[in-house]
Amino acid sequence: MAEAHQAVAFQFTITPEGIDLQLSYQALNQIYLSGVRSWKKRVSRVRNSLIKGVYPASPSSWLFVAIGILATMYMQSDPSMGLITKIQQHLPLSLHMSLSTQGQTMVSALVFSTLLWLSLILALRFCLKLLLSYHQWMFEKHGRISNTTKVWVPLVRLLSSRKPLLYSYQSSLPHLPVPAIQDTVSRYLESVRPLLTDLEFKRMTDLANEFESNLGNRLQRYLKLKALWATNYVSDWWEEYVYLRSRGPIMVNSNYYGMDFLYVTPTSVQAARAGNTITALLLYRRKVNREELKPSRVPGTVIPLCAAQCERMFNTTRTPGVETDVLQHWLDSEFVAVYHRGRYFRLWVYRAGRLLSPREIEYQIQRILDDPSPALPGEEKLGALTAGDRIPWAQMRKQYFSSGVNKRSLDAIERAAFFVTLDDEEQGMRGDDPEGNLDSYAKSLLHGKCYDRWFDKSFSVVIYKNGKSGLNAEHSWADAPTVAHLWEYTLATDAFQLGYTEDGHCKGEVEPSLPQPQRLVWNIPAEVQAQVSSSLAVAQALADDVDCHVFPFREFGKGRIKKCRISPDAFIQISLQLAYYRDRSGFCLTYEASMTRLFREGRTETVRSCSNESCAFIKALESGETEEECRRLFQLASEKHQNLYRMAMTGAGIDRHLFCLYVVSKYLGVESPFLKEVLSEPWRLSTSQTPVQQMNLFDLKNHPDFISLGGGFGPVADDGYGVSYIIVGEDMVNFHVSSKYSCNDSAFSYQRSKTKLL
Repeated sequence: MAEAHQAVAFQFTITPEGIDLQLSYQALNQIYLSGVRSWKKRVSRVRNSLIKGVYPASPSSWLFVAIGILATMYMQSDPSMGLITKIQQHLPLSLHMSLSTQGQTMVSALVFSTLLWLSLILALRFCLKLLLSYHQWMFEKHGRISNTTKVWVPLVRLLSSRKPLLYSYQSSLPHLPVPAIQDTVSRYLESVRPLLTDLEFKRMTDLANEFESNLGNRLQRYLKLKALWATNYVSDWWEEYVYLRSRGPIMVNSNYYGMDFLYVTPTSVQAARAGNTITALLLYRRKVNREELKPSRVPGTVIPLCAAQCERMFNTTRTPGVETDVLQHWLDSEFVAVYHRGRYFRLWVYRAGRLLSPREIEYQIQRILDDPSPALPGEEKLGALTAGDRIPWAQMRKQYFSSGVNKRSLDAIERAAFFVTLDDEEQGMRGDDPEGNLDSYAKSLLHGKCYDRWFDKSFSVVIYKNGKSGLNAEHSWADAPTVAHLWEYTLATDAFQLGYTEDGHCKGEVEPSLPQPQRLVWNIPAEVQAQVSSSLAVAQALADDVDCHVFPFREFGKGRIKKCRISPDAFIQISLQLAYYRDRSGFCLTYEASMTRLFREGRTETVRSCSNESCAFIKALESGETEEECRRLFQLASEKHQNLYRMAMTGAGIDRHLFCLYVVSKYLGVESPFLKEVLSEPWRLSTSQTPVQQMNLFDLKNHPDFISLGGGFGPVADDGYGVSYIIVGEDMVNFHVSSKYSCNDSAFSYQRSKTKLL
């Protein structure tokens, strides 16, 4: 009750003498400070909008243009070639009446200067866009740079010399081009040649030729029309049809996870780790809002990458629908949602416009940990609704969570900055089999107990009893590199910037008047509880079927591979295919995720890693060819893989183009046997590299144990593998491998694959 009274700014009582007004100055002061914070944010947004709106110029450049024009006119010269006089003639009558002739000339000159300045900005932006559309540099070998590229590099540096904000490059990024349909079909046939027999390949070639000469051109015209109109011809359909329209569980099938440091846990105090982690995440959010983060770039270059995925990182929830889900994003929330032992809490992280200190957040988290109250009926496993099938969850949400106390509590979760689970288990390297425990750590982050994560949130942070941490991320709003960037910053800020006291607690002081974390209240009827049990059964069956293995590989790493003049990514991809071949005595369609963020609102493209060249090398190696021949074939396979990766990055991939053509065919109500077969092919080996993007935040020389474990995901195909890897430093590669126990093929015994894949 005390907190409720403090939240009321004023009270009044009607008496015979009049109205007795009682003000709560503490509450009014908090309202005032919160308003000041809101206005500061508004001013910051307006300022940033102006700065990025004129990039690559600067707002102050207007002054130089105006001074130059006025100085030229002072010297009895007209730089506008008569335009200033024309502007002066069309000034409003009120200005003619109130200003002298010299004043009118001055105003006309300033108007002309502004128009000239805006024209120069558009010209500079157009030039930068043209420069960023040049991608031939990616295909040139070291030491063999063309003259065009030699001229291109300093021009890009010149136009990028000003310090950009996070979103400064967005309007200068080129649009994703639509490849020629002949090129896409030709590349597709080349990619499936090593996987098909001669008869199967002839049949597929006939289907492809028929599609290319008939229906394909019609679909292509519609797709080019969309590319002219839309910012990106792929991303909106990819988000909707691949993610949001999926009606199965997003747990395991879509969501992915990120892990803590491999060897180090900065503190064993659960509340303290939560305090620093939450603070670091909110500091990152502040940087995103203020656009203080540096734009991500292609490693080793000044070429910017699209930052659009950062916009929905926080305060975002995937809400279920019967036919399709919806991504909802709110303005900054001043609280996070917390789950502990079956209870949900709203934890306010701002007070009077001030972000709580890490020590204060730790204090509040400890209050939650010490809270002895039991879960309400139906509350403990309510999160299972987000782990099961989407349609039942949509129906329950509409019927039982659209009004009253349930809506208010659900809003507190969905509108929260992010979700936090205080797990009562211990995870990480521990006990007699430290590395073996990493497997259970991965499964815990991937699905937990199937009800103690809110899988619909953009990301959920998990803090374990022994201080270990991790996160589970929903996939529709962004891809793994964006979340990895956030998590790198969080880990580095937690360990190296915020730090802990000697006894493992957060630093700072605690304001004694902090209100208690708010317990969320529910009224869960029997029908909802029955659906929770049903969704939990579906999710539990899926979780029990998934096996995960995390493997830190220390024999060698990037340093030794580069000495052989081989791309580390190509080396790992060919190694994975070799392992698969030894396990299955054959090849499979292999998916490697590549980014298309060189283009505006770009997301991913598929690199079909299984090529004719890689298969030729593996066959030669397995058949006992000479070492010299194997080296030659391996070099060719590596170069081919690098070329495929570059083509995917530069918009010349295969799968996103065919996917969009398939969507157009569905809109038109026409069937394509070729597209139907292409889109139904299973990816039995789905792979992804987690990039290390902010090595400057980690001092591995002085703190070599602060090594990231990366993250992983579930298998895409029921009879396949999901393989994620992160190249750490010069001497380590961390692998995350997943598969399903239910696969009937004995060759897919997971225990066998552990050694063969890794």
